[in-house]
Amino acid sequence: MINNKPKIKIGIVAVSRDCFPESLAVNRRKALVAAYTKKYGADDIYECPICIVESEIHMVQALEDIKKNGCNALCVYLGNFGPEIAETLLAKHFEGPKMFCAAAEETSKNGGLIQGRGDAYCGMLNASYNLKLRNIKAYIPEYPVGTAEQCADMIKEFAPIAKAVYALNHLKIISFGPRPLNFLACNAPIKQLYNLGVEIEENSELDLFESFNKHAGDARIKDVAADMAKELGAGNKKPEVLEKLAQYELTLLDWVEAHRGYREFVAIAGKCWPAFQTQFGFVPCYVNSRLTNMGIPVSCEVDIYGCLSEFIGTVVSDDTVTLLDINNTVPQDIYDEDIKGKHGKYTIQDTFMGFHCGNTASSKLSFCEMKYQLIMARALPIEVTNGTLEGDIVPGDITFFRLQSTADAQLRAYIAQGEVLPVATRSFGGIGIFAIPEMGRFYRHVLIEKNFPHHGAVAFGHFGKELYEVFKYIGVPVDEIGYNQPAGVRYPTENPWR
Repeated sequence: MINNKPKIKIGIVAVSRDCFPESLAVNRRKALVAAYTKKYGADDIYECPICIVESEIHMVQALEDIKKNGCNALCVYLGNFGPEIAETLLAKHFEGPKMFCAAAEETSKNGGLIQGRGDAYCGMLNASYNLKLRNIKAYIPEYPVGTAEQCADMIKEFAPIAKAVYALNHLKIISFGPRPLNFLACNAPIKQLYNLGVEIEENSELDLFESFNKHAGDARIKDVAADMAKELGAGNKKPEVLEKLAQYELTLLDWVEAHRGYREFVAIAGKCWPAFQTQFGFVPCYVNSRLTNMGIPVSCEVDIYGCLSEFIGTVVSDDTVTLLDINNTVPQDIYDEDIKGKHGKYTIQDTFMGFHCGNTASSKLSFCEMKYQLIMARALPIEVTNGTLEGDIVPGDITFFRLQSTADAQLRAYIAQGEVLPVATRSFGGIGIFAIPEMGRFYRHVLIEKNFPHHGAVAFGHFGKELYEVFKYIGVPVDEIGYNQPAGVRYPTENPWR
């Protein structure tokens, strides 16, 4: 099994202002860890027992302890008011994602509101002020003060955010070839990748073609082709192309291992047309779907920020994702027959079809068949367009999102939660009928107004809350994170007399 996602271990360090009883922070930390362990287990946390951080010396001791014990994320827990200098220095010197939360008061424990009052509610204000002074990024929950049980929930909510932030700092994106002709929409400056901590290796498709040819006759091809046939089952309509596809899959996997360098995680922005079919003799869609299902996202059309978005979604959702065109409207007759009045209050403008040739994993399709790429086959022999995976996408909750660099290298993102409807598409490719509340307005005043390309990443489930916090943490300005505004809430560019 390929390991392409991080395992997070969160070090919990309690801090204390030296004019408060140290025992208050100690007991509250113990209660927090006990609450977390009872509800979620102890596999992904570590309680730093070496000291309560009251000074810079304690900060160094705690930092060394959590590093020694394999922590790659940090929770600074204000058991009382907290030492604003030492606690923020701890965050500064810890190389990984961090969060702050604080203890609520309890009259029944630790001396009530006389000897047991901790004033962490006040301390969070100073902590946030000092984080800003030192230009330190940290996750602070929506309401960061709570009981032991509530703070345990906050730490659990931080875990997928921490995973994504850590993963980006240890990611390499491998790309092959420039964007196809007339695909400027997928072309964006790579400067922001470096700002995010992501490495990129850009290669020519000639390099890939050379490596593919060197894999001819590879002894592993028959086993991989057999695995493909097993996965496809009755949907294996193009058995003659499986060995070529297996050769290509091995080419990509070997390239990943040979080129990951010092990076823990890898994603691929791949070439798929216009010359790919005629030279390789197939289309790579199915192989892309298989790697994505292994946890190595592969974007189409050398879409580097699409690939980046897919990787973030894979880590946050801990599941397979896909990349789709925000493609076509739902015909009126399909809407009237199968959607209107049957699936909530969606209008026809709330619906659209998300499509790509065949890069969506079989695990995310209601049914699948290996076919040829219909659009390409209009101008090429069918036999060189074999290799796409067709089927309707599984119904259920989804999150449509994208992280993008603008032409002038500014970060921008969008997030919209909705669902795939259990409605037959009557179409081709990997495709589904999507419904997102107020999609029509979102399409006009976010996607078009903010100049997003047509590709969007899809996570299978509702992950808007986590993705929003990831985008904030990595530096996307909050006014540049678009989302589907509810009815009655006007977009800044929306005509008030609409």
